[in-house]
Amino acid sequence: MVRRSVTISLLLIFFLSSMGLEAERIKFRPSKEAWQLADEKLKQMTLDEKIGQLIHIGINAKFLPQDSPEFIALKRQVTENKIGGIIFFMGNVYDTVHLINRMQELADIPLLISADFETGVGMRLENTLVFPWNMAIAATGNTDFARKQGEIIARESKALGVHQVFAPVVDVNNNPENPVINVRSYGEDPKMVAKFAVAFIEGLQSGAVLATAKHFPGHGDTSVDSHRGLPVINVTRKRLEEYEFYPFREAIRAGVASVMVSHISLPRIDDFPVSPLKERYKPTYTDVEVITEGTTIPATLSRRIVTGILKKEMGFDGLIVTDAMNMSGLTIYFNQDEAAVRAIEAGVDVLLMPANVDQVLKGLRQAVASGRISEERINESVRKQLAWKYHLGLHKKKTVSIDDIDKIVSNKEARDFADKIAENAITLVKNEDGILPISADDKRRFFFLAITNSEESDSTIFFRTFRNKKLTTSVRGDLESVDFGLIKPDTNASQISDIRKRIEASDVVIAGFFVRVRSGAKNSIEVPEAGKEIVKQIIENKKLIAISFGNPYILREFPEMKTYIVAYGDMPSLQRATALALFGEIDFRGRLPITIMPGYPSGLGLSIKK
Repeated sequence: MVRRSVTISLLLIFFLSSMGLEAERIKFRPSKEAWQLADEKLKQMTLDEKIGQLIHIGINAKFLPQDSPEFIALKRQVTENKIGGIIFFMGNVYDTVHLINRMQELADIPLLISADFETGVGMRLENTLVFPWNMAIAATGNTDFARKQGEIIARESKALGVHQVFAPVVDVNNNPENPVINVRSYGEDPKMVAKFAVAFIEGLQSGAVLATAKHFPGHGDTSVDSHRGLPVINVTRKRLEEYEFYPFREAIRAGVASVMVSHISLPRIDDFPVSPLKERYKPTYTDVEVITEGTTIPATLSRRIVTGILKKEMGFDGLIVTDAMNMSGLTIYFNQDEAAVRAIEAGVDVLLMPANVDQVLKGLRQAVASGRISEERINESVRKQLAWKYHLGLHKKKTVSIDDIDKIVSNKEARDFADKIAENAITLVKNEDGILPISADDKRRFFFLAITNSEESDSTIFFRTFRNKKLTTSVRGDLESVDFGLIKPDTNASQISDIRKRIEASDVVIAGFFVRVRSGAKNSIEVPEAGKEIVKQIIENKKLIAISFGNPYILREFPEMKTYIVAYGDMPSLQRATALALFGEIDFRGRLPITIMPGYPSGLGLSIKK
């Protein structure tokens, strides 16, 4: 019977294709039984229980004794406020899973557990594998990599008790000054972004994990990070359709389960004016906020955008989630209770990470009591969440075993796959000196200068791989043939002076720019000033091999550089692959998914013979 059904489905697809029609992809949606169970449960719930389900809080996992204030506060959110879910951020694997299980045991209605696993579980959990960024995957030109990545992330997420992944990023990065998307995007071409995003969605949801297309209506063409302020995209509807909206439409056609709506102002779509509050919450993500006067309502709170465009025009019937409600793009202009009410009015289903849960609960209760929001509107979103929980089988089994985690998470298959992506992604943009590849009998002294804008970056994988390769292949073959220096934003004058002296004693400098995108940081994609000065001097006096282990647009600041490589990130797999490519162990196979500047367009990628 199963084979016959499959055969009929295939014949139907063939028939539609032969008629010149494109068959709609099968959507990942709750079953009829799940909806029925949701309806039955909804009838049994109080209004307070329903309102609680709309809220999903965020935590960093750590060991919490059950009598600790932190555990008691978290328990209260689950048992008293009846929250609908938790998004987990940084933490140890076993601490995270233990806390997930403990909260699930306490919950009357199973929790929907989520995480930002854009680059895999390693983006949030310690000592686990991190895949290359989306832009690196797009640089390979192979959508099968995105699909396989989705499959692995689904398998690992389920082993950890995570049901919803807030990925893929489908923003079109057509603004080189974007401080928060950058390499998180698949590139600047909407069609390419859509193609890779759909592949990832299909891979992830084939493992019964909810994919989430973000950040609707599109966070690519902005120079403001919504963690710090409210970005404004003041373009026509026609332009939005061509760029921002296109990947979301394709993701919806592909059956994506969820869409995250961001704090983005679209004044030509919804011109409702907003002004900064005189008194507001202390910023969660940044020390310095970006205050934009005379702007318009964030998409998160706009009925024209959420219901009018996303739900009605695009036909999206899945789960709609806000971006974090404690981000400055929202908190600068709205108190949390009013923001929550407006988001629900707009058509949102999940209020993610409110700055004050009790205030949000109170505001929603008052809105229902006053008639501003109907209980039917609350029911609509709660029913949707419940249906997903039943469809995922959480009413039957809501906890996970820790026994097989170390067999599934970050196993050899995943590690080898990350290396394979990296080896196909590294992109050679300039080789005007012909300095590459570095030969086995090279007798010159090399100095590796790592320049980073973050304390979190680790450049040692590249250095160790390069040095070890040099020691085993070089005629010189001594430790002094490869030296190392590090420049950070807080590197002092004495340290800078010492680095200059050692650079002077070298023949070739490899400058690794570990300039990584960091949410909320005011210098997210910028090279530290001390690093800029030294690089300019190196360009004038030394042979330089420049490698971007992050922001690919750095060449714009130093166009005189004659050798430039883009690795798209500082993941261990990308660092290793770059070192091997320098020696010709692997060829440079990547192609730019973005235009760096005139003369260096999307699609560019040089090769060198081994």
